[in-house]
Amino acid sequence: MKKLAKFFFQGLLYVVPLAVTLYVIVFAFIWLDGLLRDLEVFQHEPYAQFNFPGLGLLVIILCITFIGFIGQILITAPIENRFERGLKKAPLIKVIYTSVKDLLSAFVGKERKFERPVLVTLDKEGIMERFGFITASDLNELGIKDKLAVYLPSSYGILGELYVVPSENVKPIDAHPADVMKFIVSGGVAKVK
Repeated sequence: MKKLAKFFFQGLLYVVPLAVTLYVIVFAFIWLDGLLRDLEVFQHEPYAQFNFPGLGLLVIILCITFIGFIGQILITAPIENRFERGLKKAPLIKVIYTSVKDLLSAFVGKERKFERPVLVTLDKEGIMERFGFITASDLNELGIKDKLAVYLPSSYGILGELYVVPSENVKPIDAHPADVMKFIVSGGVAKVK
């Protein structure tokens, strides 16, 4: 009986926030839609053409987008700038922070780096190979020629290793990068489409 009660309350934790959120959105939409459609300005030309069902939803979407824009300018950007200035005073922490930030942005940011899955040959005989992703094709800035930087993620974790390997040891894979990453991280047990 205790397990059933535990599952019931666990279910409430999942359902109640979602139900309340949906209720508030629907209530706000209906209330705002009715309020806007009843305004005198929308009863006569030239604005009568804008008196249509869904006007409230359009206003809600525009308001939320505007709030996000203002929040980015007034809240997020200044906090990030102060944080970045603080990091300059702690060089070791800055190295760790920027490395982790760059790694995360490589997965989910605008400049995704893990878009070119490859198979890397690890031994001279060509028997051992490992999945990875090309992260840099040109290493001339480091004084390294004819080699690539390949990130080899580890299974069941977010860690991995960066290898610099000869170009001829790298074979592109004709598969979606997300499927290859899922396959690697799962230790090869995930099904690839």
